Amino acid sequence: MSMTMEDSIKRWTAKRKTALVIEIIQGKTTVAEASRSFDLSPSEIESWVDDAKKGMENSLRANPLDIREQYEKQLKDLQEAYGEAMLELRARKKLQALLGQQDD
Repeated sequence: MSMTMEDSIKRWTAKRKTALVIEIIQGKTTVAEASRSFDLSPSEIESWVDDAKKGMENSLRANPLDIREQYEKQLKDLQEAYGEAMLELRARKKLQALLGQQDD
C-alpha cells in the first residue's frame, strides 16, 4: 500500500482505510509502521481495525444486524457500563463515608 499510495494523503477515504486495514490484518505492515508512514495516530488506525473487525463479524452472521440495530446495541452496552460505573462510584462513596465516621 505504501508503495502505491500518494506520499501525502489529504483525505482518508473508506477505500484507502480498507486497504491499510487489510495490509495490517494480513501482516504486511503493523499499526506502528503505518502510523509513522502516514503520520496518523496509532489509536486512529486501531479504531479502523476494530471497526473493520466488527463489520466482518456482523457480515458473517446468519442474520446480520442493520446499522441502526448495531448502534442501538452499542448504545445499550455503553448505557449498561455507565450504570455499573455509577453504582460502583456510589458504593465507594458510601464505604468512604462509613469508614470516615468510624475514625471519629
